[in-house]
Amino acid sequence: MASIKIRTKRLEGKTQIRLLIAHPMEHGRNKDKLTGQLIPAHFIKELTVKHNDRVIISSDMAGMIAKNPYFAFMLNDGQAGDKITVSWIDNFAQTDRAEVKII
Repeated sequence: MASIKIRTKRLEGKTQIRLLIAHPMEHGRNKDKLTGQLIPAHFIKELTVKHNDRVIISSDMAGMIAKNPYFAFMLNDGQAGDKITVSWIDNFAQTDRAEVKII
């Protein structure tokens, strides 16, 4: 099961893109309630969004973003059938990628 959910919607000549990413986004300063030990940092380092293989967003991120981050933005371009690709890599070198076509 992919960790990325992508939703697109055409609105008045623009395209709304919404992303929900299932990720713990631990910053390394929380303690485990049972053991009292610090929970290791585990967060998305890089997020990339592409429109038809052209990078439209490239973001360096850190652990201060909330668990299961949600992002929404408007694309001034985009037609039905165009491809939106989202990928991330975290500080453990884990990655995920998802792709949808604009509806």
